[in-house]
Amino acid sequence: MLMFVISVATFVCTSTARPSENYLENRFTAENESQEVRSAAIKRLLEVFGMDDPPAIHGHKQPPQYMLDLYNTVADVDGVTKDPYLLEGNTVRSFFDKLRSEQVEFSFNLSTVARTEKILTAELHLFKLRPQGSFNRHHFCQVSVYQLLDSSKTNNTQEKKLLSSRLIPIHSTGWEVFTVTQAVRSWMMDEGNNLGLHVVVRTLGGSQIDMKLIRFASGRSHHQSKQPMLVLFTDDGRHSAPLESKDPNDTTASSTLLQAPRSGPSSRSTRSLDYSEEEGVSMPCQRQPLYVDFEEIGWSGWIVSPRGYNAYHCKGSCPFPLGQNMRPTNHATVQSIINALKLIKGIETPCCVPDKLFSINLLYFDDDENVVLKQYNDMVAGSCGCH
Repeated sequence: MLMFVISVATFVCTSTARPSENYLENRFTAENESQEVRSAAIKRLLEVFGMDDPPAIHGHKQPPQYMLDLYNTVADVDGVTKDPYLLEGNTVRSFFDKLRSEQVEFSFNLSTVARTEKILTAELHLFKLRPQGSFNRHHFCQVSVYQLLDSSKTNNTQEKKLLSSRLIPIHSTGWEVFTVTQAVRSWMMDEGNNLGLHVVVRTLGGSQIDMKLIRFASGRSHHQSKQPMLVLFTDDGRHSAPLESKDPNDTTASSTLLQAPRSGPSSRSTRSLDYSEEEGVSMPCQRQPLYVDFEEIGWSGWIVSPRGYNAYHCKGSCPFPLGQNMRPTNHATVQSIINALKLIKGIETPCCVPDKLFSINLLYFDDDENVVLKQYNDMVAGSCGCH
């Protein structure tokens, strides 16, 4: 009898501890749905940033100081644009020399640049080293940058085309910048034209000069911070999106990854009447924090700056009468009056929405370990109003 009681008790305990098949199935379905929503959200966020897939992570590589300085010039600590007119175009790309030779020839792989991008300006950045030779009677030299050509494709025997030429002090040191826009535009039209650049240094009289006097850092023998670099200022053709979403019902993907309090019912009338939980009174339309954390999303491996940014969101009611502090449009004011007088059935109060949007800047590594600075419009709610 005792054995029978023990067996029954063991069966009951085992049955109680083991989850039911329906529970496991529901939990598995919920986890799958949650993963699908997250994947869809990240995919949609990548589209906002103009990408199909996140760039591959290649480890901790130091970005060029020029790109860091440029980012700090155009953006504040949160990545928000200081002045939209500081940057030419909306994209800046940097490329290191692929030849890494000791000669004065340089080659750059531009395969990551989309054909649709408009090349505004292209610059060759060379770091001039201190001269090794003894004092020379020459104080200046003529430095010329040529585009190498394929003579078999041209009607003449010309093997190079002059792009830029200017005088440089022989005893100076530091970065020298040459405009090579024509060459890069021809490369974008036909990849076969990309045979590289050639630098020629001569005296003011046109004769050759001792290369110990004029030396430029190479990718092989010098630190990464002094490597030859090509910098492109481009416009990728992106335009500002309207203040309202193209699909008002599709809010799941964009809201899943943002750290903000969950809202209640999604009806418009409910959104217009936000109440303070503590005081139980209506909260007027105002801007609220909404922090986007790139580390939380899993993007910290390829994004250099910022680590995240405050997108903000608008929350609150737009009750009658609308004061100027609510920044109402004329349409919102009329709608508020019609709602208050109940002149037409079903007319609701205006909505609290962003009425000013700011752009942010992203500094990141692409798939080829090139550092890119991109400016994205309409990413931060600058202020809120009743519309």
